[in-house]
Amino acid sequence: MQNKYLQVKFYQFCILLCLGVISCTKEEETATEPKLILRFRFDSTQQRLDNTGQLSTLPDDHGAQSPVMNKMSAHYIELASSNTTALGKGTIIYKAEETTLGGDTAIYFDKSVLAGNNEVFYAIALKDVAPGEYEWLRLSLAYQHYTIQYHVDENIGDTLHIDQDFSGTLASFIGYNTYITSYQINSQVISINENRSQGYWGFESNISYEDFSKVDTIFGQAPAITVVNPLFATSPVPAGSCVVTGAFAGSKLTITGKETENIIIEVAVSTNKSFEWQEVVKNGKWDPAKGETVVDMGVRGIIPTVW
Repeated sequence: MQNKYLQVKFYQFCILLCLGVISCTKEEETATEPKLILRFRFDSTQQRLDNTGQLSTLPDDHGAQSPVMNKMSAHYIELASSNTTALGKGTIIYKAEETTLGGDTAIYFDKSVLAGNNEVFYAIALKDVAPGEYEWLRLSLAYQHYTIQYHVDENIGDTLHIDQDFSGTLASFIGYNTYITSYQINSQVISINENRSQGYWGFESNISYEDFSKVDTIFGQAPAITVVNPLFATSPVPAGSCVVTGAFAGSKLTITGKETENIIIEVAVSTNKSFEWQEVVKNGKWDPAKGETVVDMGVRGIIPTVW
């Protein structure tokens, strides 16, 4: 009798499984598998580095500020075992979707993953990462969305003069090439439907002063993007790639293939005076209405740490 009962229950289980009422999916089987998790932390106090990983000073005729980062995206992540590992010869754990909709191959912005401060950007099962010891992380950045301060010093009409700092929002495309259908700065949605080369940006200002208010957008193209690579002599990166390189702090990343728990890589991103412009008015403030052009928007180094 008991065997017959078990048979019936088994048949019921099979029917429910076939009908999709219950499931035994691969996702469930692997839900508890340990993962390699990558998250961002934005740090305006971290060292400000140049393209070769050396401390960088600001030219006398330039101004700069540390933006408040809202979201960031990367399109390529690679683990390198030594300082001579050539770009692309390490363990590539992530590459975002690309497209030729705009002509040349470009990052597909519509499919990009965005992450904020202390948010997870990417996770991969540790079983899918080649075992080994990794000393360096390469992270090719694609997009930044942040809040910056700008200065207004102008007459509005015949009676109103504004001389004040305001907060604005900047969308910064720093990947090698990006196909953009549209993007939202703050309240404004900008339609493009084309490729944009590295350094394209859109800025939304929002002036509210006494009875006067105005929302405006301006666009530009930075002539250069800082790409910090301390391995420039032994493992260079192509111009325009935006592959930022950083050594693991404290200890190397070790993957054995026998992990039972998650490994977290926290990537501290230096935003120390990473938004830089050519000054017209020598006041240390960004005055876009005075013709102060953006010259650089690249992050100023990364420090990955294993948790």
